[in-house]
Amino acid sequence: SGSSDPYCVVKVDNEVVARTATVWKSLNPFWGEEYTLRLPHDFHSFAVYVLDEDTIGQDDVIGKVSLSRQQISADPRGVDSWLSLVPVDPDEEVQGEIHLELRVSKQGHPRVLHCHLVEARDLAPRDPSGTSDPFARVSCCGHTLETAVIKKTRFPHWDEVLQFELAEGELGEAVLSVEVWDWDIVGKNDFLGRVEFPLDTICTDPTKGWFQLLPFPSTTEDHEVQLGALRLTVRLVEDRVLPPHYYQPLIHLLTEPILCPGQPTADTALAILEEVTSGESRQDVATKLVKIFLGQGLAVPLLDYLTTRELARTMDPNTLFRSNSLASKSVEQFMKVVGLPYLHEVLKPIVNRIFEEKKYVELDPSKMELSRSRRISFKGSLSEAQVRESSLELLKGYLGDIVDAIVSSVEKCPLLMREAFKQLRRRVEERFPSAQHEDVRYFSISGFLFLRFFAPAVLTPKLFSLREQHADPRTGRTLLLLAK
Repeated sequence: SGSSDPYCVVKVDNEVVARTATVWKSLNPFWGEEYTLRLPHDFHSFAVYVLDEDTIGQDDVIGKVSLSRQQISADPRGVDSWLSLVPVDPDEEVQGEIHLELRVSKQGHPRVLHCHLVEARDLAPRDPSGTSDPFARVSCCGHTLETAVIKKTRFPHWDEVLQFELAEGELGEAVLSVEVWDWDIVGKNDFLGRVEFPLDTICTDPTKGWFQLLPFPSTTEDHEVQLGALRLTVRLVEDRVLPPHYYQPLIHLLTEPILCPGQPTADTALAILEEVTSGESRQDVATKLVKIFLGQGLAVPLLDYLTTRELARTMDPNTLFRSNSLASKSVEQFMKVVGLPYLHEVLKPIVNRIFEEKKYVELDPSKMELSRSRRISFKGSLSEAQVRESSLELLKGYLGDIVDAIVSSVEKCPLLMREAFKQLRRRVEERFPSAQHEDVRYFSISGFLFLRFFAPAVLTPKLFSLREQHADPRTGRTLLLLAK
């Protein structure tokens, strides 16, 4: 059809840790999915594979993006850019670890390198049975030795010691290479991974432990086929979590302006935090503040404090809470934490119906595909006016159901959200008391409730866990028009 059904698989050290939803019939997919992965401190690599989902047969691998731990941690802000997809070569796709003990005898002429190959684990399956027939090949200073082949396993146990005599002068820049292969009785053996060690390092300090198997180094040749690019944001954060009492001074400092409101607001820790928080980190700060204050039972007073400060700075009520300030972001995060079950109860039945019905809806004449409208009518293609009329009726029907569900959900709305908005309305009335600004008290609440809560959930239900998959292009267009 000239398109793909792409999805992504996230791997850390060749272990699958996440999978995005499939975006159907698109060469320019948008996922917008975010994952928080808790990783061991000694992980090595992070990779994202882009695949094309096929209903029949095996999914096709389009390409991958691979980043080392060093590449991600080189910048505290992480990686945030378009990265070109590279082809996936099955011979380079390795996994697993090998257990080695390496030492060079201190005395004797010539000195002897002892390479103890203990075992390997989690090797890639290369045979139809889902296993491999692994053996290890060790090379050093022009000499090569091999272990026995262990049949039908991905967890071979060799417990063999291979020895190499080292002539004088061979210890300079020499390298010990350990490769693992899958033995095949017919055809060539399949590569399973390798690891290398500088010989001078082993001479000075015996080496032992588990080592991750790595692919052959990539060639520098240009790939003629352009596979596209993936927009990716990856950030590595190392947190050390201490016992709770260590955080009490910080919590006291943050909650002080709320528990003891007498001091000048400009001198509080919250005020200073608001001033120094940049646009990039504002969402993270807002998320953590909301969680801290929810834990202290002070979430509503926090929002009152932040929104009151923003109200004091706002001269034109038409611009109220329109920026991505700390106050706006905090209210947004608060609604997501406190109101997600409420959101699901209100919107999920209608969103599910829109996904199941898959109606063709379009109001823009330049985007109408009149041939598609045959599915609407058995009498042949409809005119532009008929398509627009039909679309308008469908949108009105869906939108009416959504508004009715929201309006009738007052009793289901979480008490904390209602308290927060009641306080917000009171503050707005105090700041803009004149009759000409009477509607501002309602716009300030609807700006949060609709523009930052219900409308985004209608636009992208997957990101609010309303659906397991992203919408197909037709349903996505309907959701976009509804959100607008």
